Formats: sequence, C-alpha cells, structure tokens
Amino acid sequence: MTKPRTLLALNWKMNKTPTEAKNWARELAGSFTRGTAELAVMAPAIDLPGLKETLPGGVDVGGQDISPHESGAYTGEISAAMLRDVGATYVVVGHSERREYHGETDALVAAKARQAQSGGLTPIVCVGEGLDVRERGEQVPYTLAQLRGSLEGVGENVVVAYEPVWAIGTGRTATADDAEELAVAIRDALRELYGDVADGLRVLYGGSVKPDNIASICAQPNVNGALVGGASLKVADVVGMNDALK
Repeated sequence: MTKPRTLLALNWKMNKTPTEAKNWARELAGSFTRGTAELAVMAPAIDLPGLKETLPGGVDVGGQDISPHESGAYTGEISAAMLRDVGATYVVVGHSERREYHGETDALVAAKARQAQSGGLTPIVCVGEGLDVRERGEQVPYTLAQLRGSLEGVGENVVVAYEPVWAIGTGRTATADDAEELAVAIRDALRELYGDVADGLRVLYGGSVKPDNIASICAQPNVNGALVGGASLKVADVVGMNDALK
C-alpha cells in the first residue's frame, strides 16, 4: 500500500477574527517552508476570504461545518456553494463538539458529507469515542458503528478523522499505538465500503497533537495526518509540526 500524502487539517474552532486571521496568515507566510505535508486551515467561515487571499501558496482552506441542504430558507447555515466560492477545498463534518453541543446524529453527519461532495468539497468526517467507552474497552466497535452511520450513502472522496474525545483539549494524548489501532480498524471498514480505493484514503488522528508528538503519530502505517486543534492557533506550533514531518 502506498501511503497517501500527509494532511494537517488545522481546526481553529471559534477563534480568530478576520483581522487576526489575516495577521496569522502573514506570519505563516514569513516563516513557512513547504514540506511533505499538505496544510489546510479549517477556519470560521467569516475568515475564509481573507485567508485565501493571504495564505502562502499551496495552503488550502476549509469550513468547520456545512448545511445538509443545497440552498433555501435555512437561516444561519452555510452551503457548499458558499464555501467553494471563497476557495474552500475541505469541510469538517461531525466533529465531536457538533455532536455533543448540537445533538448531531450519524444520519445528519452523513447528509452533510453527501452535500459537501455534491458541492465539490471533500468532507473530513470525524468519529471517536468518549472516556467511558475507552475505559470499557469498546473503542473499536463504537467508533466503527459511528463511522458506518456517518458514511451512509457517502462517496469515496472522503477523509476520516479519528478523534478520541477524551484527548481533545485535555492535554491527554492517545499513544501512537492507540492511534494506529483505530486507524487500522477504520481502514478495514473503509475497504468494506469502497474496496481497494480505501488504501488511498486519508485517516487522520485528532487529539492534543503538538510539534513534539506529530512525527511519531504520523509515522504509523495507517495514520495519514492530523486534525489539529489548539496547536493550530500559534504559527510557531504549525511551523514546528510542518518541519517535524519533513
């Protein structure tokens, strides 16, 4: 199996005004040298136009959420066409925070992923278990059930991000072996859905990723990058992670 190109998807969450985003992009442009990894900034939608204009060449942008509808009377929602029009390539769907705080189900996540694909975007579909599931040793069946539900009717142009919920923003990090255990299981499930194409799909790890652990995590055979939260907000950390993967 030829390993897909590593992707660092930088998830800013609800951080950075458009002015702050442009300043971040300018700082990155002054200190960033392209390496082997692909970088994509998942920013608040209001930041995307300025980022697209300011980021160094080869750095993509993406959305943090998307409507399951193409257009219409859905106040406050953002369509795939809107994201594409400002230069987005990716969109995150089913992040654990959306599932927890907004009650998003696997069926809704799948609908959003299908809408993203129909609008020309690559969905980054998030799955992963909480601490209670991990402590029961049920992380693999739980995550795979979530994955299958979240990919119902979704085409093969997809990225999967495994995010152990217990390691997000807590300072606790799954080991590289933990990440690989779930990445292998996810890859096998993707083969059931998409056949040999699954070998070329990217499976990311997300959960307290930093410059000092990114290389060991991404060195695992079935881990193809990371969905980065807190460390994505500081240019020095992003440069450190990028350089660690060269």
